[in-house]
Amino acid sequence: MCTVCGCGEGETRLEGQPDAHNHDHDHPHDHPHDHPHTHDHDPHHGHAHDHRHGHDPHSHDGHTHDYGRGAAGVHAPGLSQSRLVRIEQDILGKNNRYAAANRRYFAEHAILALNLVSSPGSGKTALLTRTLEDLKGELPAAVIEGDQQTANDAERIRATGVRALQINTGKGCHLDGHMVGHALEALKPADGSLLFIENVGNLVCPAAFDLGEAHKVVILSVTEGEDKPLKYPDMFHAADLMLLNKVDLLPYLQFDVDRCIDYARRVNPRIKVLRVSAQSGAGMTDWYQWLRATRQLALIGHAAATTREDDAHVSGAAG
Repeated sequence: MCTVCGCGEGETRLEGQPDAHNHDHDHPHDHPHDHPHTHDHDPHHGHAHDHRHGHDPHSHDGHTHDYGRGAAGVHAPGLSQSRLVRIEQDILGKNNRYAAANRRYFAEHAILALNLVSSPGSGKTALLTRTLEDLKGELPAAVIEGDQQTANDAERIRATGVRALQINTGKGCHLDGHMVGHALEALKPADGSLLFIENVGNLVCPAAFDLGEAHKVVILSVTEGEDKPLKYPDMFHAADLMLLNKVDLLPYLQFDVDRCIDYARRVNPRIKVLRVSAQSGAGMTDWYQWLRATRQLALIGHAAATTREDDAHVSGAAG
């Protein structure tokens, strides 16, 4: 159970593994960065429901419920607001430790990891497959695909010739650092490569769950409505880049681009915005240039860190 949005856990299945990873029990394992740890969840989580729409507390069967006005901002039968706060802190704290381990691995291998987030139907997979096709042979890449069910998107990615691994989250509505760590063990992205993590379509939970990525990239389609940044401010605040997708459809829609960008910058003044169309190719060169420049910065950072480590070893040997 996720107290951020109230989603169910279910079973998480890593493609190609015969047994599901059920997140309701402890299981020790090693990430590719030799960081053994265990993963556990409170067996008494219950099932939270997010009611942040400002309703007053009311009663059912003699029990008063506080919908969204308590410290946790959610309601779960049998659990107090303080208990829910502790559960959420516990879940996010553990996730952040897994994410930090993933981040160390990415840094050690000069991998630029990008967390692609959006609503369902934004065109995220189509944009990613076009990106991989257009940059084939120029930038090495791998993909971790997150969906509740099916391996359809991973198969679409593999059709481009790029290696991809599917994670099915069952009832869960987001990837977490633990899932990504497992996927890295199997996928083993090449040193110096781009790793695209296509998250489950959802603009709520993925905002809170760090995967160890360098940047969150939020994809917003012009078919969704320009007020999405105000409706889901946590996601747009967490993102470094917004790709405004399907701009080829603007002549057929009533969508105010400038207002949408203004809303995004009200939430996050530092967010960069690119207007793109995976269908027509409009604006895609700007996206590719952003990828090239960001990857180059990652490579420079890796080289500088390696030099510092070498210098430290030399100094240590001399001492």
